[in-house]
Amino acid sequence: MKVVLVTGCAGFIGFHVTKKLLENNFKVIGIDNLNSYYSINLKKKRLNILKNFKKFNFFKINLANFSRLYNIIHTHKIDYVLHFAAQAGVRHSLKKPKEYLKSNLVGYFNLLEILKLKKINHIILASTSSVYGVSQKKYFKENDNTDFPIQFYAATKKSNEVISHSYSHIYKLPITVARLFTVYGPYGRPDMAYYSFAEKIIKNKEIEIYNFGKQMRDFTYIDDVVNIFIKLLKKPPLKNKNYFRILNVGKGKPDKLSDFIKYLQKYLNKKAKLKFIEAQKGDVEYTSASLIKLKKLINYKPKTNLNIGIKKFIKWYLQKNK
Repeated sequence: MKVVLVTGCAGFIGFHVTKKLLENNFKVIGIDNLNSYYSINLKKKRLNILKNFKKFNFFKINLANFSRLYNIIHTHKIDYVLHFAAQAGVRHSLKKPKEYLKSNLVGYFNLLEILKLKKINHIILASTSSVYGVSQKKYFKENDNTDFPIQFYAATKKSNEVISHSYSHIYKLPITVARLFTVYGPYGRPDMAYYSFAEKIIKNKEIEIYNFGKQMRDFTYIDDVVNIFIKLLKKPPLKNKNYFRILNVGKGKPDKLSDFIKYLQKYLNKKAKLKFIEAQKGDVEYTSASLIKLKKLINYKPKTNLNIGIKKFIKWYLQKNK
């Protein structure tokens, strides 16, 4: 039986990927610090679902705690690693950058330091499309210049990518960097726009629309992301002894923010109160993923369009609030 270490298993994406792994008969060692950046109750609800599986072991630790992390990894034989643990949130990184330094940089460094002499089949690092910064390109490609991130969150993720490359090269650790594009869906993060917009529409509160609603995002439904990670897991970058790769993980087709709001109103059956304002510092106007490399590797194309994805999210959201 293959064993997967999932860091950030109580987070939005980590939870969904862990659940799918368990359903596919993997044994999962889950790590999460259950911090209070957003609702701990939501994280515990996700965790309670995972604890129903016999092959799930959970450890509440911070990755900055080297000795505890070392003990967990050395106690279990681990075949694969999925690294989702990170301090998330672009705007929050403008207010509390030290939290990102400790979690995203020190935590990941500790993980690689412990794994560097282990025989790990594949490590997948969850990165972000934010590393592309401001670009005029229609589709972001993995070989585009990412030396100029415009938020500290993105800077820490770019740093993780560079650190990964060095460890991969020196210690022959098979590492894939997965640059995620605006993932949404049930059990999502309350600080994400689609979630907070839904809450404000329900409560008749005004929604502030930055950059006068001109944004376009490569909105990617969670089930598609999960399927990509499961397929990627058994495709480590070993060909020609190149142990490192970067892949975009998105839908490959951007949607207008105005359409996103339109579908929220449609499935909530309620009109939103909108206030259009200027762009905020650190905001990017346009994101869209080139998926040429991903499709070539795993022959998978995301299937869920924005209309269906928002419908599924709202169905979960309304049931949750009954």
